[in-house]
Amino acid sequence: IAPLTALLTHSRFFLTLRSHEGAYRSLILFRLAPDAPDAPEPMHAHTQIYVMESACPHLGADLSHADIEEYDAGAVAVCPWHRYDFDLRTGKSETGLRACTYAVEVRRDPADGGEMVWVEPPEGGEGWRVVELRPVSEEFADPPPASPAAPLLPVTAACAAAVDEPVVPAENAPTTLMQWAVLILNTPNPALKVQRTREAVTLFRTGKLSSIGHKSPGAPRPPDVPPREAHVAQNTVDPGKVRNRKNRAAMLHALANIEQWAIDLAWDIMARFGPAHPDLPPAFFSDFTKMALDESKHFTLLTSRLAALSPGTPYGTMPVHASLWDSARVTGSSLRARLAIIHLVHEARGLDVNPGTIERFRRAGDAASVAVMEVIHADEVTHVTAGHRWFTWLCARDGVDAVPAFRDEVRRGWRGAVKGPFNVADRERAGMTREFYEGLEGAA
Repeated sequence: IAPLTALLTHSRFFLTLRSHEGAYRSLILFRLAPDAPDAPEPMHAHTQIYVMESACPHLGADLSHADIEEYDAGAVAVCPWHRYDFDLRTGKSETGLRACTYAVEVRRDPADGGEMVWVEPPEGGEGWRVVELRPVSEEFADPPPASPAAPLLPVTAACAAAVDEPVVPAENAPTTLMQWAVLILNTPNPALKVQRTREAVTLFRTGKLSSIGHKSPGAPRPPDVPPREAHVAQNTVDPGKVRNRKNRAAMLHALANIEQWAIDLAWDIMARFGPAHPDLPPAFFSDFTKMALDESKHFTLLTSRLAALSPGTPYGTMPVHASLWDSARVTGSSLRARLAIIHLVHEARGLDVNPGTIERFRRAGDAASVAVMEVIHADEVTHVTAGHRWFTWLCARDGVDAVPAFRDEVRRGWRGAVKGPFNVADRERAGMTREFYEGLEGAA
């Protein structure tokens, strides 16, 4: 899985595995404090590492924010939704349910003598590999920050002043994830959109929402187009007029615009297609709330970097385009098409171009922007992975082969060729092997 030292920064990690056959498993790695409080790390740390499935076997709640309670024989993870407890070692619960747990070993690497963490592979597949390993959040940093860091807020032309509207509406506050999704989609102010995304994801992960809400006949409908603030709407132009931007401020502004639309796309896929597909499991919503949180982080990083680099041109002062939402319109009636075009064409293309963008910032001596882009690129690999996971899940449900189904969706919903050069390594890490995209051209 990783060197032991890489797991000493946080106490909880998302761990996603994919088999050679294309099956996925979402797990949570818990690292508890060593048995001896004064034992130096990493001594004995491996005796307190546990891995279990990320979804509660009761109703599928995300266990990343489960409470950990210790007792004489060990420790249990307590589901935030209904307080079911599961032994971290055996998965057993007093309720009679059982969560899947995976044995952990720490082995010394003969090459360098370092300690490596290994996890028992899941059943039902061969050739399992890690496709995601990252901290759940800074909430679980170890050691915790000396003082809670003030949340970064994006600096924009109209957002420099405090947002008057509360994060949680004073009247008719959302109680389901679907209601939060539609509220966020209808929020034009990007700073407030980011804050509401953080609030909604926290409430979802900690079991403080009444339900996901996608099975309710009264689930709210998302807007056809998420609104933008007046000055941003006035600056929205044809994509052809904002190509080939050379200076760094313009590049950061363009990337921030893409990330603002990406926040909306993550919420829209849940709000638009959740009610139409009541069989979607909670893990789908866990993946896309994680994606929405990532995109809000990316937007914040980019706009903060833009403000530092070019204070006179904050976000919203340069021309932007809405071509990502054009693809959302084209795919608005089909979840399979949405996953194919947005996540496996647009986002996969990001994997191709990001290294070149990073190199341009590096040549300019802009180490801070390089660091931001490297964070974004690593996260985007997991977003393409999520797109691949749920596209193949839909295909398996519908009894069709994923590769020809993807190519058919692109031919119908994409204009022109799927262009290279391709970042073959990162595409393959995300599940997009060559047969998906090589020689592919759309006719839309």
